Amino acid sequence: MNRREALAFRISAQQLDRPMVSRPVTDADTFDIGVQDTGRDGASWALANRGVPLANSSDLELAVDVALAWTLRGAPHFYRREDLPDILVATSPFSDKDAAKRVIGADKPLNEAGIRTLEGLAEVATQLRAVVSKPMTKGDVSTAVTKKLSAPYLRYCVPCGATHSWEQPFRLAALYAGVELEPGTSPPVMRRIPGWPKRAPGPAEDPLAAPERLHPVRNYLRFLGPATPNDVSAFLDAPVAEVKSHWPVDAIEVTVDGNSGWMLEGSEGRGHEKDLVRLLGGFDLFLQGRDRKLIVPDTTRHKQLWPVLGRPGAVSSGDEVIGTWRPKTTRGKFTLRLDLWNKISKAVRDCVEAEAERLAAHRGLVLAGIDQDG
Repeated sequence: MNRREALAFRISAQQLDRPMVSRPVTDADTFDIGVQDTGRDGASWALANRGVPLANSSDLELAVDVALAWTLRGAPHFYRREDLPDILVATSPFSDKDAAKRVIGADKPLNEAGIRTLEGLAEVATQLRAVVSKPMTKGDVSTAVTKKLSAPYLRYCVPCGATHSWEQPFRLAALYAGVELEPGTSPPVMRRIPGWPKRAPGPAEDPLAAPERLHPVRNYLRFLGPATPNDVSAFLDAPVAEVKSHWPVDAIEVTVDGNSGWMLEGSEGRGHEKDLVRLLGGFDLFLQGRDRKLIVPDTTRHKQLWPVLGRPGAVSSGDEVIGTWRPKTTRGKFTLRLDLWNKISKAVRDCVEAEAERLAAHRGLVLAGIDQDG
């Protein structure tokens, strides 16, 4: 398999090549791994790019069949509402070592106090469940939970100038407590999940007890294969050893331009139009692959496409990322600011303009024009 075939597989697996037609909001395979909702219209635009008929972000936020929760990497993701109890199971840590890596530093004071990280997550979840009896802003929840937690669970936050619970355990424990996020709220509003099954708050004991289609390790190979255990580890914030010990038994090794990777047995992509053009959001799943050199071989472009703060969107044409985009809105009119890395044909340019009009409409705006920097 060569690089372009690998990227074509991902485009197909992620359904980026689907036209927008009438279908249920939940009709997108990427709900199984979660549709990250970071940035303006993050999840709704990602789904619109996969053929889900969402006219704007409100169409997703008001849909009764989907729900928003903090899960992988503590990021907000949309899922099918009916899957939420199983998502809790699937996204739980495999072990204490796994939990320790996922909470990013919060394990140290817990361990010093003789508290296992999984026990710590269960305690935070227990307090969250007790506090969130009605819709509350994240700040109000944090204040109330902080009063209930002992010193090993707390840290002094320099930006806030206050002591509160560690951020990552707070986020990860929310779903363990049966708490979701109210879509479209900023600051986030947290609320109990209706009809949540009775269970002790905390992570699940066996993540593999969830339906196979929701297993994150498996889904990384399903949507972002071929991939290595290191790629999956970085995506999950999980130890490489844990990923390897839970590697799918039907994963097969392949080579991509001489480099080893793994895919699920029976995986196969389908061809798509060579002139397929998409304006991908900065946190679109296609850009979440940890093998960035495969996605964009020119490593000098990586800081531009994946900066630490303020990620741009990516312009894709065929199998390639060909530049970045940023929005500019003035008096109800939308301008697409492009930085293209090479010259493009008129046909591709026409497709980019059509996508820009579609994005502007998704934001309830009129396309004023396209500014090209590159």
